[in-house]
Amino acid sequence: MTSRARLVTVLVIVGFIAFLLYATIEVQRVECTVTVDFQGKRRTATASGATEESATEQAQTAACGPLVQGMDETIACSRRPPTARQCRPL
Repeated sequence: MTSRARLVTVLVIVGFIAFLLYATIEVQRVECTVTVDFQGKRRTATASGATEESATEQAQTAACGPLVQGMDETIACSRRPPTARQCRPL
């Protein structure tokens, strides 16, 4: 492989990685921290998303994960309103 071909290959790879990073970070516009109480246990989690609603939903899913066992409890925990919620723009 010639040095010019190597340079072009490296530039293409770097450009692709830069595009992936930009696309991933650009979508995350809001970060929310949510506290969930479920069956006497409390858990807090933080997540980011394109909107407050999606960030809150993702944070609640993350907070409920360690608190539940099985699909029934997962659904019940996700439907419960959070005890506390704080969001900030990124």
